[in-house]
Amino acid sequence: MEHVIQDGKSTDGTIRAIEGFTNPAISLVSDTDTGIYDAINRGISRSTGDIIGLLHSDDFFAHDRVLEHVAEAFSDQCIDGVYGDLEYVASNGNMNVVRYWRAGAYDQSRLRYGWMAPHPTLYLRREVFERWGLYDTNFRIASDYDAMLRYLVKGHIKLAYIPEVLVKMRVGGESNRSLGRILLKSREDLQAIRRNGVGGFGTLACKNLSKIPQFFKK
Repeated sequence: MEHVIQDGKSTDGTIRAIEGFTNPAISLVSDTDTGIYDAINRGISRSTGDIIGLLHSDDFFAHDRVLEHVAEAFSDQCIDGVYGDLEYVASNGNMNVVRYWRAGAYDQSRLRYGWMAPHPTLYLRREVFERWGLYDTNFRIASDYDAMLRYLVKGHIKLAYIPEVLVKMRVGGESNRSLGRILLKSREDLQAIRRNGVGGFGTLACKNLSKIPQFFKK
């Protein structure tokens, strides 16, 4: 297992903290980038593993057996990707669950209704990126949705669902920190939906409406 850390020239003490570890499995690069997806692409390109997962800044694993469960799912050689559920927790440190995203099992027919796997929980074999490409940096917020649709619709990749919370994400992320970002994400989501041939405004509406129950029940 390797930890490939792509830092965007941070000045908040992150570099100093990472350099305090002497684990040879940690690979750190701190450099300027053109945005989150450019940084992700650079990190993926630097990685050497057969399976790649992302853990964004301020996200954390739900428990200490997450990677073990992911590895078990990948023991099936027919599986191209693995995902699970996601919890949004309060940013004030009290760990209160604000929103519970139960992804459910994947079926391609669900894409027309706005379904997607929670991106922070997604792990993919390297071959998926090599064959179907990395993240399109023309998107500022929704490149993960576009990439996921590309892999599922054009790549016909096979996903395995782990029915448990794999990652906890503090609220206030890139896509939901302001009304302007939410509107930009909706525009980019619609572009991704049309680009990958899974629908139109109806799909976008279903995608947004599907989030409402996540605030009320687990």
